[in-house]
Amino acid sequence: MSINERIYRIEDLLKNRNSISFNELQEKLEISRATLKRDIAYMRDRLGAPIIFDRELGGYRLEESEKGQHELPGLWFNAEEIYALMTMQHLLNNIDAGGILSPHIKPLLSRLTELLGATNDSQEQLQKRIKVEAIGARKFDLTYFQAIGSCLLKRKRLVMDYLGRGKNELTTREISPQRLVYYKNNWYLDAWCHAKEDIRSFSIDAIQRVEILETKAIDVSETKLNEELGSGYGIFSGKEVKWATLKFTPERARWTASERWHSKQIGKYLEDGSYELKVPYSKEPELIIDVMKYGPDVEVVEPKELRKAVQENLIKTLRNYGK
Repeated sequence: MSINERIYRIEDLLKNRNSISFNELQEKLEISRATLKRDIAYMRDRLGAPIIFDRELGGYRLEESEKGQHELPGLWFNAEEIYALMTMQHLLNNIDAGGILSPHIKPLLSRLTELLGATNDSQEQLQKRIKVEAIGARKFDLTYFQAIGSCLLKRKRLVMDYLGRGKNELTTREISPQRLVYYKNNWYLDAWCHAKEDIRSFSIDAIQRVEILETKAIDVSETKLNEELGSGYGIFSGKEVKWATLKFTPERARWTASERWHSKQIGKYLEDGSYELKVPYSKEPELIIDVMKYGPDVEVVEPKELRKAVQENLIKTLRNYGK
């Protein structure tokens, strides 16, 4: 019998009896005296079970409090699982995205630390041994994020002031939120824009003001959202999809072959050791940025218009260094 089974068995016996002697507990559980002592101590010290020894009754019982009868948690983890959950909490806590989950996770972390039985340094060790750098993450107003999340789940429309950075224009839009997307260390909102009567994707950090409406949001099917926003490359994609063929040098291929650029990408090694990657796209800007960061280790093979666009960007870049 595992420790978890024993603990639930002990509590069940204590709940259904006014008191139970140590010897009877040992007999029913079929364990040694030392094991039973450790289990009772564990339940008291780690799980907060109000187990007392009643001398008048000559046995153990649960002490009732104003909060009612004690209940053990319904979910149990072994040490490895607890470490995994604590590590996950540490990672979430360090994602530079406003710490939206931190207030809700802290009570769980505290409880997990108790269960782990390493109250001295387990969390400190995680802080020391795990480092998370969210490069490129943009700051946003947590209040707006929470309001958006509320509208999203309650299916309400909202009005927002949105800064379009391309044209540096501030516009007011009424939208029906559809889903939040965490992409490349940043948050985006996929929504139905009532002014444009079409699906749009908005950067959360570019939202300047939010007003929640009581009007019911319209629902767009996931299929339609994926057709509009998930077909091509990057966060701002569209319906009309083209395919880009990229060729990476043998040296860079050792990394690129294991990278995920798109869910429908097609890749293969060529005879000279280089790596050919085909990805669908509908809008060029994000793909061009990702291609250019590989410098001389990548070549756009086709289509011609994408190849030309990268060439023009490279020429403009060189001009910055020609002075």
